Amino acid sequence: MAPSLPLGEKPPLDGSLPPSALEGSAGRPLSLYVHVPFCSVRCGYCDFNTYTATELGGGGAQAEYAGQAVRELDLARRVLGAGEEADDGRPLHSVFFGGGTPSQLPAEDLAAILRAAVERFGLEPGAEVTMEANPDSVTREMLEAMAAEGLTRVSFGMQSAVPHVLRTLDRTHEPERLPVVTAWARELGLSASVDLIYGTPGESLGDWRRSLEEAIALETEHVSAYSLIIEDGTKLAARMRRGELPYPSDDEAADKYELADSLLTAAGFEWYEVSNFAKSEAERSRHNQAYWLGSDWWGVGPGAHSHVGGVRFWNAKHPTAYAQRLLAGESPSVGREVLTEEQRHVERVLLEIRMREGLDLAVVGPAGREKVAGLIARELVEPKAAFAGRLVLTLRGRLMADAVVRELLD
Repeated sequence: MAPSLPLGEKPPLDGSLPPSALEGSAGRPLSLYVHVPFCSVRCGYCDFNTYTATELGGGGAQAEYAGQAVRELDLARRVLGAGEEADDGRPLHSVFFGGGTPSQLPAEDLAAILRAAVERFGLEPGAEVTMEANPDSVTREMLEAMAAEGLTRVSFGMQSAVPHVLRTLDRTHEPERLPVVTAWARELGLSASVDLIYGTPGESLGDWRRSLEEAIALETEHVSAYSLIIEDGTKLAARMRRGELPYPSDDEAADKYELADSLLTAAGFEWYEVSNFAKSEAERSRHNQAYWLGSDWWGVGPGAHSHVGGVRFWNAKHPTAYAQRLLAGESPSVGREVLTEEQRHVERVLLEIRMREGLDLAVVGPAGREKVAGLIARELVEPKAAFAGRLVLTLRGRLMADAVVRELLD
């Protein structure tokens, strides 16, 4: 079950933002996230805001989704173009189709949403346009159609190369599908990434090594390696509580992360965020960097979150409620919060410390700077970078990133 939305304050029905959110907006990058909340089945570990056709009572919501997304794009353009200080035609820095499973929609629907976004905002020169895709539902024709509309990058949900691990995660694709779909991406001139998950109950270190080696053999430009989080309310959490599956240990997770860093580095990848590795700076996910650097982004779709100028807001979670608000001429946003300076400071420390360039030492303030000597002594941050004024995590520090953040903010 998808997690509940935060409460926040009630936004105006027209979706307008406080004037402070739009001040200086023309000088800030703007990204677009499109949430496609449909899946053929719900994976056992997933707590994202996704729905199967059965849960929605048929395919009607899916068939009507593209039109609803375009309505929200119209709203976004009005809201972001309002006021003297507001954006007056900011082109999009990046576009990301995520989910759920974007490849559950027909290619023509995805293309229609992308065309509408470009018509209303435009794209920066060299803008990144990414689509997540499940290996078993994406087709070459879909990738070809999206590439013709401006798609530049595909992120494939590989998760594992080991059949018993995929079964535990309730993934529906076969490992043999990955070389096929990544080859399509290469043939079409698209940059490709694969997402991996480590720490699945019952996954051995040898299983994880096999997944890494097969991911490297795909010759993609980017790999994400995420530690599995067992979320309450998921099928996987229930199976573990019943004793059907073992609980992974923190030591196992650390061993698997270290193995990922070793193998990916040897294969020419460089970490640029704790869980993300790219073969060059140009192949980093610019869209995800927009999140980590606190840029502006608008999230389209049920349950999607947005952030503009220190104001965070989120849409109605269920596709029916989302559609009803748009059809009534209202914003689908059901809650928002204006972040305080302290909240923005905490988020900056939390996110930037996870990046390869690290965190400007000036950001942490005098109290945080007093902790630096201890972090160096415990080999959690790189000494040379710290002396140059930046906090950059070592490999050991990446394994203990949350602890480093707590110490800096204590």
